[in-house]
Amino acid sequence: MTEPLPRDADAALVAAARSYFAARRARVPAFARRRFGPAGTLALHRHALGWDVLRAPLNVLLSPVLILTRLGAAAAARSRAPRLAAWLGTRRILLPTDVATAAERAVVVDLLELPWEGPGGTSSKDALARAILARPDLAALVEARSDAPALSARALGDYGGTRSAVAEMTTAFGTMGAGALAFQSLTPGMVSFAPGLAAIVAHQAAIAAFPLGGLLGTAWYGIFPAAAPAWMTLAITLPLIGLGALVAAFAGVIADPVQVMLGMHQRRLNRLIDAMEDAFTGSGRRGFAAREHYFARLLDLSDAGLAAIRLIRS
Repeated sequence: MTEPLPRDADAALVAAARSYFAARRARVPAFARRRFGPAGTLALHRHALGWDVLRAPLNVLLSPVLILTRLGAAAAARSRAPRLAAWLGTRRILLPTDVATAAERAVVVDLLELPWEGPGGTSSKDALARAILARPDLAALVEARSDAPALSARALGDYGGTRSAVAEMTTAFGTMGAGALAFQSLTPGMVSFAPGLAAIVAHQAAIAAFPLGGLLGTAWYGIFPAAAPAWMTLAITLPLIGLGALVAAFAGVIADPVQVMLGMHQRRLNRLIDAMEDAFTGSGRRGFAAREHYFARLLDLSDAGLAAIRLIRS
């Protein structure tokens, strides 16, 4: 068990750590451009050529569970149930994809310069220890914050999980654009996109089967549109959902450079560093807020709602 630190030594340790985290923030802009720019994200997404194609759609299904556990942790903390809050808050719900793991390694090894043991090769760099060891009076206190690694691991896990949420949103924006061009309607997902595509398929099939020929069939069904049967809509929806999940596995190739240009990656990395700094020097309650999951779920709800409305109207 670690002995309590004298107040002056504790303050010196916190000051050394804050200096380290300030230096990490200064590295964020260059790191984001190098790792998440066009060349960096292409190198990163080569890891998606494998089991990520299956993990990505499973993470789409698991992300609502992640949201519920984080909301439950917040509620437990407010209800003065710290053990339950800690247990819920440290659950890693999403499956670790190879792309997310590679991104986490880049953050740990290249940005934070901390030790890493895992996929991609081990690294013994420890800039935080060097910042502390640089002060002789703190050399014996490197292990003083024994709870910080667990808290930081949770923040890193939540950070890695945001990639799946951003990939979902990128796919949703793509279907929105396709729906606007093809159907002149709002389609924030494959579920709302499928009825429009099914209507086109049913329309073309009806024209081809019209007994008086295609020209008269076009005129007839221009006045009396053919309705797509439920089985056709379902048969088109399921492959589209699979296609959307496949696209989501590689959506970061487009999303990463755009996020760097808009400063989103930089802000997310700074939020991660803030959470890790609080874990080491503060209460550890700040955490890393994975807001992207909430936006992705709102798009899912709007997708399902619009699809239901269109099916009812048809």
